[in-house]
Amino acid sequence: MPLKNWIMLAVLGAIWGGSFLFAKVAVAEIPPLVLVFLRVSIACAVLLAVLWYRGLLGRLEARLAAPFLIMGFLNNAVPFSLLFLGQTAIGAGLASILNATTPVFTVIVASLLVRQETLRAHRVGGVILGVAGVAVMLSSSLSGLATDPVWAQLCCLGAAISYACAATFARRFRDVPAQVAATGQLMGSSLIMLPVALYAGANWSPLAPSLTVWANVIALGILATALAYLIYFRLLSEASATNASLVTLIVPASALFFGWLILGENLSPLQFGGFAILLIGLVVLDGRILKWRGQSLA
Repeated sequence: MPLKNWIMLAVLGAIWGGSFLFAKVAVAEIPPLVLVFLRVSIACAVLLAVLWYRGLLGRLEARLAAPFLIMGFLNNAVPFSLLFLGQTAIGAGLASILNATTPVFTVIVASLLVRQETLRAHRVGGVILGVAGVAVMLSSSLSGLATDPVWAQLCCLGAAISYACAATFARRFRDVPAQVAATGQLMGSSLIMLPVALYAGANWSPLAPSLTVWANVIALGILATALAYLIYFRLLSEASATNASLVTLIVPASALFFGWLILGENLSPLQFGGFAILLIGLVVLDGRILKWRGQSLA
């Protein structure tokens, strides 16, 4: 992969890692479900402007309305809601680690539930390691060695499962330009979250949050969603989905770093151990290191 793409991958990992930090700051003063609507609607507005500039607005066809709503529900509305709810009680770093289980659940959904992919040995090994890593992380709270609520951690795992279902459903958008699909799903999630946000924020005033919080909201919508999607789709076109998927390994590491540096967050030893097991599982799940090792031995 060219150096330019490695730089794009690192930037994307840092942006998505930073999104957990932006959310952690924002949910302190904005109701989680209101924050979801703000994130998707701001990103949607930006991507609509991009489509207009590139002459692609016509590709938002009426026949795709229902699939866009479903994709917006699975890939934005549900996971963002669960992550933001979870982050009202746990740190940005831990939330990002739990969210990094998405590839593990994607294999389970795609291979075992809908039979879209073949379940190979390295994927079985990666899933087992991933599940073991999650079990170790949760055991820290269940045993009382960490104070992070289990319900909040389960919310983040629920978000990962929703992302996995979205990845499986997304196959029907193969003939739709990626930027159009991204904009369409954000339109769908904005429509879904509007009434939810109005209900959840009935007693909340937009004047209440500080300027710092609003800056994090803008960063969440423009930087961590709209710009991140554009970078991700550029990577998909230039470096393949396999190489782009490496961002999964970068996001939790960057979120942990930002959480420690800016918010002073720390993980318990068991949580660090679970994270290490999960990372190994993701590497095994990816499969490339096994191929490289096989080629070197040959």
